[in-house]
Amino acid sequence: MSIQPDKPGTDDPGRGRRLGVDVGTVRIGVAVSDSDARLATPVETVPRVTGLKDRDGADIDRLIELIADYGVVEVVVGLPRDLHANGSSSVRHAKEFAFRINRRLTGWDDQGRTIPVRLADERLTSVLATRALHMSGHTTKSGRGVIDQAAAVEILQSWLDARANALSATDVEDGS
Repeated sequence: MSIQPDKPGTDDPGRGRRLGVDVGTVRIGVAVSDSDARLATPVETVPRVTGLKDRDGADIDRLIELIADYGVVEVVVGLPRDLHANGSSSVRHAKEFAFRINRRLTGWDDQGRTIPVRLADERLTSVLATRALHMSGHTTKSGRGVIDQAAAVEILQSWLDARANALSATDVEDGS
């Protein structure tokens, strides 16, 4: 499957919170950034109910609620790819969720603006999240929901760091 992740900083919406989403087949991990888009923190794990051919379910509705509650300016959905940058079978799920969220956010506010939904490379995020969980003394079984949130934090923090680098590089090029 040949789908490329988006590049942080491109068409950047500016200051504001970002929502990170780790789409799994059973659970969806969610993280949010601070309003300066510097630090990602876990929010919750949403049970996955919407299948690929289903109507939007309670999981999509919950993500939309979180976007509204946090005043999000950009949504970052993890794009699962292997170490060789090839798409895995989970790419379709991530892409479908990004599409569904994007469709619900088109013309989102009273000025008709749309909140951008980005796909971010999420290689190794679950591995890093699982390792961090084990280091904190939890087992994989007891911490499954926390792993999903931690993976969402890894996805979003990687995006935020790459965004900061891209924006500072643009500032340097512009002579700012």
